[in-house]
Amino acid sequence: MINQVDFFKCLSDQTRLNILKLVLSKQNICVCELTEQLELSQPKISRHLALLRTHGVLLDERKGQWVYYSLNPDLPLWALDILKAIENEESDTRKKQQDQPFTTTTCCD
Repeated sequence: MINQVDFFKCLSDQTRLNILKLVLSKQNICVCELTEQLELSQPKISRHLALLRTHGVLLDERKGQWVYYSLNPDLPLWALDILKAIENEESDTRKKQQDQPFTTTTCCD
């Protein structure tokens, strides 16, 4: 189980926070979708995903050659409440990101 210090360290980086916002909005997202939406390199995204996964914030699931990430449903209630508050606060930003069309075909389509 994640402790509060590690959880807030996960949230303290803007890239990880942006990743979490997208995971919250899509529930199940591939690395290639994250790189497209955040306009960051795959290694950078993967490094941040590894930290979120290591601390138990995210779960990963392999489907063929693609790995999809989702929020760990076993997070403590206090952590889920914080993420819910972030999701509610950032709904306008998330809507803009979701409305942004993909410029290329993503790897997992």
